[in-house]
Amino acid sequence: MHTLQEPLGSLSATLRERFAQIGPVWGRDINAHRDLVIAAYSPLVAAARDAGEPLEVARDIAYGDHERQRLDVFASARSREKGNADVVLFVHGGAFLRGSKSFNGLIYDNVSRWFARQGCVALNVEYRLAPEAPYPAGADDVAAALAWAQKHVAGFGGNPQRIFLVGHSAGGAHVATYLCDPLYAGLREGASAVAGAVLISARLAADVLPDNPNAAGVRAYFGTDETRYAVRSPLSHAAHFDTPLMVVVAEYENPYLDAYGAAFFERVLLARQRAGDGAPKRAPRFVQMLRHNHTSVVAHFDSGETLLGDAMLDFFSA
Repeated sequence: MHTLQEPLGSLSATLRERFAQIGPVWGRDINAHRDLVIAAYSPLVAAARDAGEPLEVARDIAYGDHERQRLDVFASARSREKGNADVVLFVHGGAFLRGSKSFNGLIYDNVSRWFARQGCVALNVEYRLAPEAPYPAGADDVAAALAWAQKHVAGFGGNPQRIFLVGHSAGGAHVATYLCDPLYAGLREGASAVAGAVLISARLAADVLPDNPNAAGVRAYFGTDETRYAVRSPLSHAAHFDTPLMVVVAEYENPYLDAYGAAFFERVLLARQRAGDGAPKRAPRFVQMLRHNHTSVVAHFDSGETLLGDAMLDFFSA
């Protein structure tokens, strides 16, 4: 039963006050602030993991040949038995250079664990990193993980026609690139349609502005030729985004990610309004998570607060 319907509602009053203090200065030291957020949520997520409904978890399934092309599948026994469950395929962040599907055994497992408890089959995807795997390798890995899911997820109780792609930060860039970059137009046309996409605090435009704390990651992934950044940015191709879309940003973001998310939402919205082909176009959704930051917007899953999770389930069912 969902009870905590307040931003940061699962945290103590002391921690909520600390989050309020770091919010306006989040971008000045995102590494230290990220570590504080993960330390705050990890005990809550651990308690939920140990007290919640037992889940079946299949770890480190290969969807490609590289050692990082691995995914975990979370499902409840009831979902496996019933079948036809919605599938949530989650792609973590990490500024293109780092990150893992299970950062400390809790984050990002918490996202998949929460959705599995809601009756979904959830996939937690790890992918190749820059500089070894530059653009568009991340989107290639999303495509490969999706192909694996479409072929195998029914065996875990999932519906291969109801796969929702969810990406956070750099993972959101990879999801968006796969879904709108012209590079993947032929692949998308030849594959089953994705049921929907949720881009959470996603890096939707490549920039190396002086106050971008992850400029090194952008250079490593998108290349050193800044004249190519626009054509490699999902924001430039938003008009081609045909998948049902939900954009999520935190109130306290890494610099510019909230602006890019809002701009992406606007471009998709306007493109659908102007389509003029007579077919109804589902309007995208936009959610700003008040009092949350770039890390807590995903770290809070399975901690007791369900505001974003409930909004995503509503989006899935629309």
